[in-house]
Amino acid sequence: MSTEARLREQICLLARSMFDRGLTGGSTGNISARTEDGGLLVSPTGTSFGRLDPARLSRFDAAGKHIEGDKPTKEMPLHSAFYDTRSTAGAVVHLHSCHSVALSMMPDVDEDNFLPPLTPYGIMKLGRVKLLPFFLPGDPGMGEAVRGLAGKRTAVMLANHGPVVAGKDIEAACNAIEELEDTARLAMLTRGMNPRALTEIQVRDLITKFDVEWDA
Repeated sequence: MSTEARLREQICLLARSMFDRGLTGGSTGNISARTEDGGLLVSPTGTSFGRLDPARLSRFDAAGKHIEGDKPTKEMPLHSAFYDTRSTAGAVVHLHSCHSVALSMMPDVDEDNFLPPLTPYGIMKLGRVKLLPFFLPGDPGMGEAVRGLAGKRTAVMLANHGPVVAGKDIEAACNAIEELEDTARLAMLTRGMNPRALTEIQVRDLITKFDVEWDA
């Protein structure tokens, strides 16, 4: 099996896993990954994470031209913005995961640091997550907002919509976005209970030990 064929299978396997566990439902969410030649494989528009076909993924060449497969997701501006501004991005995942969306609706959430420091792993895998305002689905403004961050964030949360995460490869991106949802779930489960979060010193120790992108 070629490297690209394995990547196609991996994209569909990971997407199906997230769908089966209720991290995104119906025909929501989209996923993409870099190919060895600098191109992209992207989930097609209107498709379900539970039923992606490896042979029908949208294929782009290194110049950004759609060369084969079905029509890509309408959220391509989001994906392109991460690839164009983060040289380390090898994959991008966008979900409509319930707890992160619920947290984005809360009036007291920190827009510059969306996730509260409840566990080490949200910090280690995501750094600071930027909460972006609401955009209509497919609005190119989402991509422009990501570009405005100049590659300084690995993850953003679209208010009332869902998270978008870039990773060095498809597995890293999926692991990180699942951590984002898990942290948001913890935040919603403990909301109003005054949970003991990590201290500023503990957060700084994590940032230092694991070389987390944070202060940008």
